[in-house]
Amino acid sequence: MIFEQQIEIQASAEVVERCFTELPLIQTWLNPRLKCEALGEWSTEIGAKSRFLLQIPPLYPALNNAVIAREPGLIVWRFEGFFRGEDRWECSPVESGTLLINRFNFVIPNPIVAWGFQVFAARWTVQDMRAQLRRLQALAEDLYRNEQEN
Repeated sequence: MIFEQQIEIQASAEVVERCFTELPLIQTWLNPRLKCEALGEWSTEIGAKSRFLLQIPPLYPALNNAVIAREPGLIVWRFEGFFRGEDRWECSPVESGTLLINRFNFVIPNPIVAWGFQVFAARWTVQDMRAQLRRLQALAEDLYRNEQEN
C-alpha cells in the first residue's frame, strides 16, 4: 500500500526540514497516540534507529525503524514490526515557500492484520496523515515567522 500526502508551507525548506528531523519538533505535530523515541542517541544519519510506540491498549505495538536515506530536504525511515515499509519525507522550495511530500509505502505480512487494517484503520491513517501535515505546517510557519521577526 502507498499513502502519499503533500502540503505547501509558507516557510523556508530549512525550517520545514527541521520540523520532520528534530525529535522535540516531531513530538509537537505527531499524532498524540504515537510516541517516537530514539534507540540510542537521536540522529537522522543513515543507520540511526528509533521506535514508534502506538498508545493503543492493551497491545501498545511498536514499529522499529532505521534511517535508510538522508540528503538535505529528504529523510527515509524503514520500518519493521507488525508491518514493513518506508516513510519518506521530502521538502523542496516552491514559489510560495516549501512543498512537503510524505509518502508511506508498506506491506502487512499477516493476512488477518492486513484485513483488519483495511477494514478499520486505512481511512483513519490517511486522515491522520493529513492532520499531521496540517499540524507540521502550522508549526513550521510559526517557527519561520518567529525567525523573521528576530
